[in-house]
Amino acid sequence: MNNTHKTTAIAVSPFWVPVILAAIILMINMGFRQTVGLFLHPIVHATAMSVVELSMAIAIGQLMWGVFQPFFGAWADKKGPFPALLTGAILLACGQLGTIWASSFLPMAAMQGILSPAGAAAGSFSVLIGIVAGRLTTENRSVASGLINAGGSMGQFVFAPLVQALISLRNYSAGLVFLAISALLSIIPAWFLCRKKVIGSAHHASPVDIEAKTQSALKLRQQLYVAARNPSYLLLHAGFFTCGFHVAFLTTHLPGEVGLCGHAASVSATSLSIIGLCNIAGSIFAGYLGKYFKMKYILAALYAFRSLMIAVYLISPKTETTFYIFAVATGLTWLATVPPTAGIVGKLFGTQYLATLFGLAFLTHQVGGFLGAWFGGLAMQYSGNLQWVWYLDIALAFFAALVNLPIQEEKPNRVNMQKSP
Repeated sequence: MNNTHKTTAIAVSPFWVPVILAAIILMINMGFRQTVGLFLHPIVHATAMSVVELSMAIAIGQLMWGVFQPFFGAWADKKGPFPALLTGAILLACGQLGTIWASSFLPMAAMQGILSPAGAAAGSFSVLIGIVAGRLTTENRSVASGLINAGGSMGQFVFAPLVQALISLRNYSAGLVFLAISALLSIIPAWFLCRKKVIGSAHHASPVDIEAKTQSALKLRQQLYVAARNPSYLLLHAGFFTCGFHVAFLTTHLPGEVGLCGHAASVSATSLSIIGLCNIAGSIFAGYLGKYFKMKYILAALYAFRSLMIAVYLISPKTETTFYIFAVATGLTWLATVPPTAGIVGKLFGTQYLATLFGLAFLTHQVGGFLGAWFGGLAMQYSGNLQWVWYLDIALAFFAALVNLPIQEEKPNRVNMQKSP
């Protein structure tokens, strides 16, 4: 009996400990990414910058977040994960503290467009799952992915009201100091996560392994060439582009929309928090549906629902209740597109280069994010509202629903699904 308990403890600990530590790091990381809109108007009011200038700095950050991730991932793979995570935490802290003294576009672009997104990229989902996945069995990796991603959603749920409270009670500088301290505190779970006792020792490569890796590196270029000529992969990129536009637009400009409707800043903070909380359920449910339905249909349904959801919002009275209902609906689709998108990439090309091919899709996602953040600023500056960007968001979501339908995808393997052990 005692031996059984010991065996169970040994089997459970290596799974849960690194997953929880990675989820904590991503919670802090996404707390930064998803609360940036709360600082937009306080900074504009306190400096000589316009909404367009600050939106452009944030838009650059959206783009660079996607650009930096492959580099930090390669660094973590080659030199070990802790130096990358440590550097990321320091860059994040410096970016937030530097924002306090950034009163014009160029310093702000350096802080929120370069330093902060670089730091966030070092502790992103792709880097963290890369640390954890290699130490888990194949059947545990998908579970770990969902749990770590849930940590990111929890970050939005926790950080949004805390940051808004600090901004309201003190000023936006207090919120930035809080984020800087949080970034530095993430070094603690990062250190524990990267200990060999937690993540396990790396396997020593044999000559055969080294030769296989060399051949794989040579084949990567061929795989990228094949992917670039695959219509289904390109259609997937097109849909994911619109997802980035939608998420970045709302993250950056939902607080401004709430203000235009005459509500307190706490309404926007609560709405962002609700989005993060509901995203946990949406992502898990989307992943579960992938067992029974083609993932392209799941994506098409998610994008179509977004289009309908925004249309209903635009014709509804802009009460606090409306914003909270809108936040629930938004949260259910927020990042629920990630599991089926990654799943289709895996089905199309296998898992050998999944990180690279999904990383490229995510870069396309962030190109959309750049435009979503920037267009919202342009609309606020020159139209005084976000109306035409909302219409564009509806059109793009409907477009994404359509372009996912022609994707060539095998049906889910339902063999033995009805059987129970």
